Formats: sequence, structure tokens, C-alpha cells
Amino acid sequence: MAEIVYPPVIAAAKTMFRLLDLKIRVEGADRIPRTGGAVLVSNHISYLDFIFAGLAANPSGRLVRFMAKKEVFDHRISGPLMRGMHHIPVDRAAGASAFGSALKALRAGEVVGVFAEATISRSFTVKDIKNGAVRMAVAADVPMIPVSLWGTQRLWTKGRPRKLLQRHVPISITVGEPMHPKRGDDYDAVTKELRERMSDLLDRAQRSYPEIPPGVWWQPRHLGGTAPTPEEAAAMDAAEAESRRRA
Repeated sequence: MAEIVYPPVIAAAKTMFRLLDLKIRVEGADRIPRTGGAVLVSNHISYLDFIFAGLAANPSGRLVRFMAKKEVFDHRISGPLMRGMHHIPVDRAAGASAFGSALKALRAGEVVGVFAEATISRSFTVKDIKNGAVRMAVAADVPMIPVSLWGTQRLWTKGRPRKLLQRHVPISITVGEPMHPKRGDDYDAVTKELRERMSDLLDRAQRSYPEIPPGVWWQPRHLGGTAPTPEEAAAMDAAEAESRRRA
């Protein structure tokens, strides 16, 4: 497919990161195959995660097609960009269509990016995830690769003002060992293992992060920060969902 939009967007993002002197560290990028389909499964802590998760595949020369909610494609500014980069819209009322589009991309040798938690984690830990990524990897017979992001929440996350022009912020992007789920596997068990691997990658990134000040909002509670606990975050998500339902 023609790549008119994606390469310039990547170049612009990299230029901005250099100007802001973001301290981006990518580990394990060689684990992303240079050819063939793959499902990239990342944690989700920021509205900018698709940019940084995509950087994980850049050293391998791959462009990631991210699955994102339909509303992003409906927006007058982000919509044309998302369509131009051949990302995959997800209508939660008709999920089968998005699954089919992702499967087609994987079978064509594309890398498909999935945020399996579906929404941003306010606790900055890995939320419960569904088995959609596992089912895609099995159906397309491609590897599934866990990724953790850390530091991106400091730029723009749920419930916090945007600070897109912050300088010198460390960003950690960690790629884990590929998983190879097969037909006949217990998909829920594989999903549990996937979540554990993502959590381990994230914990390692959090504990080795260059800045670990106590009491900051962007640090998880178990590491001395003031972010909501997973239980508090779940209650906040439920309240938000109920508010949307009533609107």
C-alpha cells in the first residue's frame, strides 16, 4: 500500500522529540521481525502511546497499524492522519469488522498494534486484558510481542493537563520476547501469561527509570507515587462509563 502519510509523520515526531531532548530508550527492538505479520501488544498509559509503541518497530523498518477507537477516525484533524497511516478503526458496537480488518493486515504481513487494556490505565499498572490479541495471533499464525511503555504519561494522560512541550523527559520502550500461541491453547491462560509478561516489563522499566521521586502523581502507588490504586482506578473507570451511558 502507498505510504504517503506515515513516513513524514514519523520524521516530524522524531524531529520534535530531538528538539524537546526527550531521553528515549528502546530495549529489545531486535525482537520485532523485519518481515511478516506480528501482533504488538502494549500497555496504555498515555494518549501518545501509539507514537512511542510505533518507535519500537522503527529499527526493524516496520510500520505498525494500530487498532484505535472509531471516534479518533471521525475527528476532523486526527481522522485523515489515521486513515492515511492505514490504522484500523474499532467500533465497539461492531467489533467483528475491526477483527477482520486486523486479520487481513496480519495475513498480508503487517505489524498490528493493540492496546489490550482498551483504555488508559490511571493506576499506571497493567489492567485486566481480553484475549483478542491472542485470538488474532492464532488466527493469522503470527507471533505476539509484548511491549511496555513508561514515561509517556508525563506528557499527556487521562485526567491531567497536556504537557507536550516538556523537555528532557525520559521515555522507556521495552520489547519482550515473542510469544507463539497456537490453536488448541487455552486462550485465557495465554492471555494471563501475556499480562504477566507485560507487567514484568513495565515493573522493570519503572524500577530502572532515571527519575523515581516520591509522592509524584505519575508514579504508581506501590512505588511511592500518588496515582490511584488499581482498585481506585477501576472505580473511576466505572463511574466514567456510567456517566457516558447516561449522557
